[in-house]
Amino acid sequence: MSVTPKGNEPEKTSAPHVDDANSYQNKHKPSSEFNTRDEYLEHELQIMQPKRWRPNLPFKDYRFEFEDTIPAMAGTIGKVVMVGAIAATFAAPLGLSDAFVLENVRYELLIVSIFIILFSGFILPTANLAGTHGPLIPLIPIVVAAGGHPMAFGLLIGAFGFILAITKGGSLLARLTSKGVCGGLLIYLGFIGTISQVKKLFAWAEAIDMAHIAFIVILATILLYALLEHFKKRWLAVPLSCLIGGGVAFALGAPFEFNTAPGLPNMNPAYWWGENTGWMLGLPTLESFVVVLPFAVLAVAMWSPDFLGHQVFQKISYPQRTEKVQMNIDDTMLSASVRQTFGSLAGGANFTSSWGTYIVPAAIAKRPIPAGAILTAVFCIIAGLWGYPMDLAIWQPVLCVALIVGVFIPLLEAGMEMTREGKTTQSAAIVVFASSLVNPAFGWSLTMLLDNLGLIGCKERSANLTKMSRWVIPLIMFVVLTTVMAIVGMLPGIPALMADFRH
Repeated sequence: MSVTPKGNEPEKTSAPHVDDANSYQNKHKPSSEFNTRDEYLEHELQIMQPKRWRPNLPFKDYRFEFEDTIPAMAGTIGKVVMVGAIAATFAAPLGLSDAFVLENVRYELLIVSIFIILFSGFILPTANLAGTHGPLIPLIPIVVAAGGHPMAFGLLIGAFGFILAITKGGSLLARLTSKGVCGGLLIYLGFIGTISQVKKLFAWAEAIDMAHIAFIVILATILLYALLEHFKKRWLAVPLSCLIGGGVAFALGAPFEFNTAPGLPNMNPAYWWGENTGWMLGLPTLESFVVVLPFAVLAVAMWSPDFLGHQVFQKISYPQRTEKVQMNIDDTMLSASVRQTFGSLAGGANFTSSWGTYIVPAAIAKRPIPAGAILTAVFCIIAGLWGYPMDLAIWQPVLCVALIVGVFIPLLEAGMEMTREGKTTQSAAIVVFASSLVNPAFGWSLTMLLDNLGLIGCKERSANLTKMSRWVIPLIMFVVLTTVMAIVGMLPGIPALMADFRH
C-alpha cells in the first residue's frame, strides 16, 4: 500500500481546481452564445456564487449590464423623493427652512452611497439596499410633537433592527407567512400605491390649471406599459415612462426649470447636531430615547412585511436555480441597521427599510443585487453633487409614472400571481381588509395569526405547523404591534393610550 509522502496533499491542491471550475468566471458565457437576451440574463443569475462577509469583486464575481441602469435610476429617483419627504416632515414642525431639507437630502445621498458599496456591492451581495421607511412618514409629526429627537429615534431603530437581524427573526416571520398572506399584502401595497400616485399627479396638474396633462400622461403610460408587456421588455418601463411622462407634460406646457445648483453639503456631524446649526436640537438626552421608544419598536416591527414583500417579488420574477442570489432578509436587516446607526450619528434625516424602488425594478430586469447597487451609489453621488438631477427626479410627471410602473404595478401583478392557486384568496382578502382598517403591518400580523390558526386559508398547512409556529409567535407579534399602535394612537377611533401622543 502506497503512502503519500508528508507534505504532498493532493486533496488540498486539487480542491481549488474544482472551485475554479464552478466559479462565476469559468461558467460565464458571452451573450452572443444565447438565443435571447432573457436566456443570457437568467444564466447569469444561475451561475453567480455570492460570498457572505468576503469580497465580491466586479467582473470576477458579477458583471455590469445595461439592465442594471434601470433599477439604479428608479432607486435614485425614489431615494431623493423619500428622504426629501422625511426631512420636510421633520422640518415643518421644527421650523427649519427648505434649505435645510435640500442640504440634508444631498448629505443622505452621499451617506447611503458608502453603505451601498460596502454591503450590497462588496461583502453582502444578497442584502438589498438600505432604503427609506415610507410608512413612518405619517408618524413623524406625532414624534416631533411628543418631543422626539431624530438621532435617538434612528439609533433605537438601528439597535432593534440589529437584534432582529442577528436572531434571524426576520426570516422566521417570513417562513410563517403563507402565500395567501404574502399575495394579499402585495396586492394591497400595489393598489394603494398606484392610487396615491395617480391622485398626486392630478393634484399637481390641477394646481397649475392643466388637469388634462395628468390624464394624457397616465393614458400614454398605460399604453406604453401594455406594449412593453407584449414585447417582453417590461424592464424598460422606468426610463421610457419617465421620458414619455416628462416629455409629454413639458410639450403640453407644464412649467419646469432646474433650480438646484452643484454643491457639496456640510459633512461635519457636529454641524448637524449643533444647538444653533443643522437640526438645532443638540444631542439627545435619556428622555429623548424614552419618548421615541414605542415608535422605534413599531418601525422595526413593520420591517418584516416590507422586506417579505420585496423578497417574494424577487422570487417570482427570477428563474429556477437562483436561490443563491435571492435577497436574504436577515442580511438586509443587518445592513439596514448598521446604515441607520451611522447615518443618524452623522446627522442624516433618513429612517431606513428595504429599498423597494430598487429591488422591484432589479427583479423585473432579472439582475442580481450587487451590480445595480454599485450603479445606484454612483447615481446618488452624481445627484447629490450635481444637484440638477434632483429637480428632475422630484418633478411630478417623472416621479409619479416612475413609481407606478417601476414599483406599484409590478407589486400588484405579483400579488395576483401568488393568489391564483389553492386556498390563498381567503387570506389575501383578509389582509387587504385588515390593512385598510389600520395599515399593512396590522393587516399582515392579524392575518398571519388567523391563517396559521387554520381559521382561513389552507387547513392542511396549519395542521402541519408546530405550536410555536401556529399561534405562539404570530400571537406575540400581533399583540406587540397592536399594543404599540394603541400607545401612539394609530388605531382609528381610539385615542392614544399615552397622553403625550394625543393630538
